[in-house]
Amino acid sequence: MTIHTTEWTMISDLTPESAYRDGESSADTWRLSWLPGRTLSREQAFAGMELDELLSDPDMVHDRMTHARAAERADRLGILLDHAIILLHKRIVARLRERPDESAPGPVGACGSRAHGLPRRAGGPPRVYG
Repeated sequence: MTIHTTEWTMISDLTPESAYRDGESSADTWRLSWLPGRTLSREQAFAGMELDELLSDPDMVHDRMTHARAAERADRLGILLDHAIILLHKRIVARLRERPDESAPGPVGACGSRAHGLPRRAGGPPRVYG
């Protein structure tokens, strides 16, 4: 997990979410792509990016320390961890709806093909981060 930062942006090598400096404000305020309508400090924006990465690692779903770190990052943003999970989930769903293809999750028919007629993708369901 790496968050690449510049004076104006923060991007992740793990997720499609980002943080950007608010160009309309003279103060050093930031915004997160997944937390609309909130202005943040640079430190809060970075914590939000870390939170997104922590929640995007499927290998850490059952790791108590990861949950504790995620809760601490959510607290820095002034939101509940559950709220952050819901917001990030909504972003994932919106991205999947914008780019429907055969790798998008959907009902599977009795013979293993997608119910909407597309072939089942080899290797199981797609991994969606974010």
